[in-house]
Parts: sequence; C-alpha cells; structure tokens
Amino acid sequence: QVQLVESGGGLVQPGGSLRLSCAASVVSRTIFSMYTMGWARQAPGKQRELVATITSSGTTNYADSVKGRFTISRDNDKRTVLLQMNSLKPEDTAVYYCATNLGVQYDYWGQGTQVTVSS
Repeated sequence: QVQLVESGGGLVQPGGSLRLSCAASVVSRTIFSMYTMGWARQAPGKQRELVATITSSGTTNYADSVKGRFTISRDNDKRTVLLQMNSLKPEDTAVYYCATNLGVQYDYWGQGTQVTVSS
C-alpha cells in the first residue's frame, strides 16, 4: 500500500508554466526507488492518458502530446516525483494523477490535482 498526494495544480494562462508535485508516504525509500513512476491526466469525457513516466533507473518517456514541453523527475530520498509543465495549452486542462508501477500496471492512489489552462 502506498499513499500519494498530488499538489501544485491551478489556473494558468496559455503559454504559462506549472509545476506539479507528488509526495509518497507509507512506503520506504528502498521500495519507492524500485517503482516506475508516472503522471497521467483525465479530462471530462476522455479516457485517462499517461503523459510521462520515469523508471527506477531514470529512463523517461513522454506522450507525443506533451513531448518537449513537460519534464518528469524524481527524488528517491525525498520520495517525490515532479512534473514541470511549460508552454501550457488549453488541451492540457485535466485532473492530473501520480501513479506507481511494479512492472504490470499503473496504480493510482491519490485524489489528483486540477490543472486548468484558460485565458
């Protein structure tokens, strides 16, 4: 069992930036370091979309829709995962969730944080 708390969401104008944070608890540093971590988003009427992942070895992957604009990073000592979002577009509006993966599927433990991009 893992507890994740997402924060950093809010209202931002198109072209702006936002930094999301995911804090993990009820898990040791050693176990946390073994997870692949990811950020996914879900907008009303759309299926959940995995936008960024980072493996235990530090390998990152991004969905084409966010490539070049978003950056995922992790700090195993602090047990946190960050998502730096630049050049935001209205299409990025969604609830963003942090997730863990032990090798089979992603599990979502938190409540998510709302990101709204609008002028």
